[in-house]
Amino acid sequence: MKLYKSINPANSKWLKTYEQISDKELNHKLMKGNEAFLEWKDRPLKSRLSLIQSVADLLRKETDYHAKIITSEMGKPISQARAEIEKCILLCEYYMEVSADLLKAEFHQSNAKQSYLSFEPLGLIYAVMPWNFPYWQVFRFLIPNLVLGNGALLKHASNVPQCADNMEKLLLKAGIPEFVFQNLFIDYHQSKMVIESDYVWGVTLTGSELAGSGVAELAGKNIKKSVLELGGSDPFIVLEDADIDQAVEIGIVARMQNAGQSCIAAKRFIIMSKVYDEYVQKYKKAAEKLVVGDPFKEDTYIGPIARDYLLDELHQQVIKSVEKGAVIVTGGKRSSFGPVFYEPTVLANVSKGMPAYGEEIFGPVAVLFKVSSEDEAIKLANDTEFGLGAAIWTKDLDKAKKLAGRIQTGTVAINGGVRSEPGLPFGGTKKSGYGRELAELGLKEFANIKTVNIF
Repeated sequence: MKLYKSINPANSKWLKTYEQISDKELNHKLMKGNEAFLEWKDRPLKSRLSLIQSVADLLRKETDYHAKIITSEMGKPISQARAEIEKCILLCEYYMEVSADLLKAEFHQSNAKQSYLSFEPLGLIYAVMPWNFPYWQVFRFLIPNLVLGNGALLKHASNVPQCADNMEKLLLKAGIPEFVFQNLFIDYHQSKMVIESDYVWGVTLTGSELAGSGVAELAGKNIKKSVLELGGSDPFIVLEDADIDQAVEIGIVARMQNAGQSCIAAKRFIIMSKVYDEYVQKYKKAAEKLVVGDPFKEDTYIGPIARDYLLDELHQQVIKSVEKGAVIVTGGKRSSFGPVFYEPTVLANVSKGMPAYGEEIFGPVAVLFKVSSEDEAIKLANDTEFGLGAAIWTKDLDKAKKLAGRIQTGTVAINGGVRSEPGLPFGGTKKSGYGRELAELGLKEFANIKTVNIF
């Protein structure tokens, strides 16, 4: 039987172990989940929302407890882990405020006397979630689906089992009925069983392109709707008239937060030649000030890479790029603090054929490009298989809006960093995935949108 091991990446300390469930247990959970869904969907919306508020209230009371689990299990600095929990609370409260209006019948003109759309739950929705934002990624799928009336199943990343287990316990403690939300300690074979189950009506995955492709193929084969949020290689475009100091300050956060382990991190900094040298020097200086170290210390900004093999892959991407001509502006090596810590790194002189050009870099490594025109900047921004987010820095907002329309991506931030928030739909295009989470679109992604005509 497979064991799920909770290990602190900062010191390799073994924290806790969970056992994989059997196929028989899984089938029982699926059956009970369906039974719970049939009762949950018939609860008045007001009753469901009241329990979501209880989740938010309890999470607020226990913020430090859950933040410490995140920090100990995947290495996120404690201040950033606390912010992740606070964001989950905001998500609950957002849907508390808007769901009654968003789920009202939507009337349309037609040849009938009256026509309207109703938004109804489908059933159990299965989520495969990543480790880098172990609470937020789950909550942004979970809360809107519970509000709608769906049941929820979670297969979390194998290195954050305590996060998964504690989220299930949190919801039960808040009063969500048993089996409405279930964490599943299962393997890939059993994941296939879940997707194939007649009790499951939809699948959502946040993770790698490879994992997304496999899940989407299986979901399609079984006629199940899927939503994918995959990788990103977000461009961060700095034009000549940008506020350079602010673009550096936000650019550091956009790339280095969570040790750079984020799909929507700014990964490619595309800078106009006239301001390139100034930007590089200021960015280098800011990166070198970041504190790498113990993630439980409040002043730490960069904690450990979540897994040792991920650090090895990251370092190889840097080394191979340098071998092909890239220049290390700063960093480029493991931190002296420990074997799974990496120095904030800045690479320049990057060109096609290098890993730093075409691959997603999941770590604290910023890649800088010099361009001589806006057309060149847009061409470079679009020269990627991903399309999750992008940022444009300029004082000319009319120009920024036009450029935003030319970038092939799901989100564009003008004079800011790309981020997800409860009231705005979030998702990507190209190989960054499809479908949307959050806001109204996320609430209705796994709804049966039913047309009713009265003649």
